[in-house]
Amino acid sequence: MSATRWTGIFPAITTKFFADERIDAEGTARHIDFQIRNGIHGIVTCGSLGEASTLTLEEKLEVARIALEAAEGRVPVLANVSETSTREALRYIDGANKLGVAGYMVMPSVIYVADAREAMLNVRTMAEAAQKPVMVYNNPIAYRVDLKPEHMLELADCKWIEAIKESTGDIRRITDLRNLLGDRYQLFLGVDDLAYEGLALGCDGLLAGVGCAFPRENVALFELMKAGQWAEALKLYQWMTPMLHLDVSNKLVQNLKLIDLLVGVGSEHMRRPRLPLIGEERAFVTAVVEKALATRPEKYRSVA
Repeated sequence: MSATRWTGIFPAITTKFFADERIDAEGTARHIDFQIRNGIHGIVTCGSLGEASTLTLEEKLEVARIALEAAEGRVPVLANVSETSTREALRYIDGANKLGVAGYMVMPSVIYVADAREAMLNVRTMAEAAQKPVMVYNNPIAYRVDLKPEHMLELADCKWIEAIKESTGDIRRITDLRNLLGDRYQLFLGVDDLAYEGLALGCDGLLAGVGCAFPRENVALFELMKAGQWAEALKLYQWMTPMLHLDVSNKLVQNLKLIDLLVGVGSEHMRRPRLPLIGEERAFVTAVVEKALATRPEKYRSVA
């Protein structure tokens, strides 16, 4: 295994745009700095929340560059790989390696639903090409490919595969992975509203969505859980949970960008076909966030 062991809160950052859909480099950098100043431990660029499906390969490299410059070495920057083919994924990895990213989060090839044999070879090929630490993103709900514990056991000989982002929605998967694989992989929980449960079962970190707007609160949850302060952590988690539910949605980008806007840490601009929420959907999210802001624990409040 590599010497790198990722742990803590790694927000999957939103990509900031102008109203005309151009990338807002300054806004993206400012938002990354806000999160780092509030204690997050790493960031992942251009994931599902970062609207990767709307970005060209060159634009994704541009966002990685923006993130690296904004981070200034304070936290590791991971580039998410979500291309339609292994060939394109390797082209992206080559470009991101030249920029100097710390590692990668890799997804199944999008559009085509690979079987386990194909998916494992895809992951292995990307990891060996990267020659940098890799986190495997497992989300069968969204991408219909499930790399199960037995598949991760087959991949365990690849020293570059460092971690798993587990997003099946079945919290039992964490224990199954630990029972079969021990501490071979760092385990990150990728479902916001299972954060407490995942950390209680021994996850090493969270791939946070709502953490983009509430980074210090998410860091506090992680630190309280690691310190065994379960009751205090539970109160914080219960306060956050109505917002965390908004990450588990087909409209997570719209939901979380509206949260950014309401909290005052970003804009709501996104790329079509996504459009800002309207009507009852917007009113519901607004009500959830306004209640959270009105009852926000001062002790753990993020600093703008």
